[in-house]
Amino acid sequence: QVQLVESGGGSVQAGGSLRLSCAFSGRTFSSYAMGWFRQAPGKEREFVAAISWGGGSTYYADSVKGRFTISKDNAKNTVYLQMNSLKPEDTAVYYCAADSSGWAVVTDNEYDYWGQGTQVTVSS
Repeated sequence: QVQLVESGGGSVQAGGSLRLSCAFSGRTFSSYAMGWFRQAPGKEREFVAAISWGGGSTYYADSVKGRFTISKDNAKNTVYLQMNSLKPEDTAVYYCAADSSGWAVVTDNEYDYWGQGTQVTVSS
């Protein structure tokens, strides 16, 4: 059974940066695509970023393109989300997810496993 544990969330002022980490265990990490999603209060969960099994393909939501970077370290079984130039509208619970197909996808129902989430709060 795959387990995903996010860390790195917190509170930051607008314009600041945070790096989220998601530790993967239970299966062969290098064969999984990984994604980040977020859910703000009163809103539906939305796609943020995804990366293919080998890291060769990445996708971003338009709202974070140019500010966020997803990366995957297969040696450390960890996926990261570097978030720069944060805005108040980035405030949400951020979830990492794993897709056994290995191909980066943007729809949440394609993912097989989910973490418990980590809170990110950006103040103006």
